[in-house]
Amino acid sequence: MAEHDPASMEARAEEFRKHHERVSREIAKVIVGHEEIVQGVLTCLFIGGHALLEGVPGLGKTLLVRTLAEAVALDFSRIQFTPDLMPADIIGTNMVMESPDGRRVFEFQPGPIFAQIVLADEINRATPKTQSAMLEAMQERSVTVGGVVHRLKSPFFVMATQNPIEQEGTYPLPEAQLDRFLLKLVVGYSTREELSAILDRTTKGLAAKAERVIDGETLLRMQGLVREVVIAPHVQDYAIRLSLATHPRGPFAPAVTNQYVRWGSSPRGAQTMVLAAKTRALLDGRYNVSYEDLRRVYLPSMRHRILLNFEAQAEGIDPDEVLQKLVEAVPEKAEARTAVA
Repeated sequence: MAEHDPASMEARAEEFRKHHERVSREIAKVIVGHEEIVQGVLTCLFIGGHALLEGVPGLGKTLLVRTLAEAVALDFSRIQFTPDLMPADIIGTNMVMESPDGRRVFEFQPGPIFAQIVLADEINRATPKTQSAMLEAMQERSVTVGGVVHRLKSPFFVMATQNPIEQEGTYPLPEAQLDRFLLKLVVGYSTREELSAILDRTTKGLAAKAERVIDGETLLRMQGLVREVVIAPHVQDYAIRLSLATHPRGPFAPAVTNQYVRWGSSPRGAQTMVLAAKTRALLDGRYNVSYEDLRRVYLPSMRHRILLNFEAQAEGIDPDEVLQKLVEAVPEKAEARTAVA
């Protein structure tokens, strides 16, 4: 049976949904609520991209990533970012070792980045120099030390947490590093009902532990399936225009972009939108991307890829507000409007 015929695609899509649901169910044993955040993290996992979780301390960001690592049969490591953390503490270093014959030789000692799921906890508490040590690993899946390239094992994910930039003792992440995160997920406070369930689990001995339900080989196969989902040319063009609309004074920029945006999204924004939308389509039982799929993933795909200007900051406007207005301004059909001054 051909791999791309309807019956085969339907069977493989059903397998995708089952694996996704199994991982989601294991996370729900430990994490209460935050369904949208959990779905965002799983989107990154099943696409093969990195996730950035932002929120004040105590909201369960670190616990979510740890629970995900427990549900997936991959090597896990945690890096606690602090102001005195050095790049070598992350990637490793060449050390002088004594060989069996008594000679002294340099031997590479890998750092904690050499795992498959890396929890970069409070990543914005480290200095920009240390943060930059993550760039090659996140993009190239490799680390270069002493002129030697060391490949990282696949699949490889960085799941980073950060406190809001306004808090003391933090360093804004460089734009180049932000762009390497597939999605930025903003973790909010729990509801009354969710907090009650959290207290039951943590103060009455009802806590559960996630079990491993998927391995790396299966995960790589599911990531390949996501890329096979069809996106029609006119839907892809909508994604392109949504990305180009973030560029101030560009041919597709609406008024809100020209007023509040200093720099727009890189091509990674459009790539992320399309891949995340393909994941949503599979979970909805479809094998083609819709306009609505793109709109559903637009904010987490783009909120960390636009830089607002001073006017927006002065008026207290955040990226989500700008992006929401931008989505409303960009038509589905290109013929309806080609540019807005």
